[in-house]
Amino acid sequence: MDKRWSRLGDIIVNHCLKVRPGEKVMIAMVEVETYDLMKCVYDSVIRAGGYAQVQFLSEELRHSLLRHGNDEQISWVPEMEMWGMQWADVYVALRGAHNLYELQDIPSEKLSIQQEVLGKVSTSRWMNTRWLLIRVPTDSYAQQARCDYETILDMFFDSCFLDWEKEKLKWDKWSETLNKGKTVHVVANKTDLTLSVEGRKWLPAAGGNNMPDGEIATSPICETVNGTIFFENPGVLSGRLVEGITLTWKDGELIDASSKTEQEFFNSILHTDEGASKVGEFALGTNPAVTRFCNDILSDEKIYGTMHIALGRAYPESGGTNRSAIHWDIIKDLRKPGSTIFLDGKPILRDGEILL
Repeated sequence: MDKRWSRLGDIIVNHCLKVRPGEKVMIAMVEVETYDLMKCVYDSVIRAGGYAQVQFLSEELRHSLLRHGNDEQISWVPEMEMWGMQWADVYVALRGAHNLYELQDIPSEKLSIQQEVLGKVSTSRWMNTRWLLIRVPTDSYAQQARCDYETILDMFFDSCFLDWEKEKLKWDKWSETLNKGKTVHVVANKTDLTLSVEGRKWLPAAGGNNMPDGEIATSPICETVNGTIFFENPGVLSGRLVEGITLTWKDGELIDASSKTEQEFFNSILHTDEGASKVGEFALGTNPAVTRFCNDILSDEKIYGTMHIALGRAYPESGGTNRSAIHWDIIKDLRKPGSTIFLDGKPILRDGEILL
């Protein structure tokens, strides 16, 4: 076994989640390829004095449900998984990358129903536990990133092994500056978007809920979102690549939404519930070791020099009020000439460089 898995397991348990003696820890092992990291996390939990329970999940099993299940089965909220959120003090999801096209044969309406179910599970997770999500690189993941496995594995470990205390000090200072601002204005390729963050709190993420981590996020005042944003890279959700997304809001209401692919699925997600088409999050990517788009939200949203918004559920910790079963992060690459984010008229990011 690569010794870096053991080091990462220790970081997850002792730095990110700070597991204490007597705490109950649910470890979700998603795909068999995550076994090595699961074993290391399990060992670290035991050494920390915690009680570890492992559950196994897989996109192949989800495909079976969506392909062969009826509407009642697909809309069923898994009781044992929900109970696990009540039982656990800490929840760790080791999400192994899978074939991105695993669910390509599933009708959009079924995916939309199942996505709402997953949203209920994730809502229970963040309401009831200290949690962490991590995407574990696999051969499939390397294919998504259009490189070999060793290259993506090295990027993954480099981005997980930052000096998190040092980065946190820097990102805390950036957040202090952001907290003084009122209006955000994004100008970039086919994009001119404004929104208010007045009174909202910016939250730096430095080895907390994700690994690799690295973002500073807030929840804008929904009704102040105006303008258009275009995404060069696809939005990824439920095994669908939604290419060429363009979104336009007026006073917080989505008035136009288009994509070059998966339009039916895209529309079904936007209409999941009343809050699904609103902006629940606005964030900057800050991890300098994440450099390559992998068509994976957990990694791509951390790329230094990018920004992302999330459709749907807002962060109450930042003052956000929008509610939805959906929280879909979509990443815009600002590492290109002519890309600027302004805060109260002053540039805070230009052509991929953060100026805070």
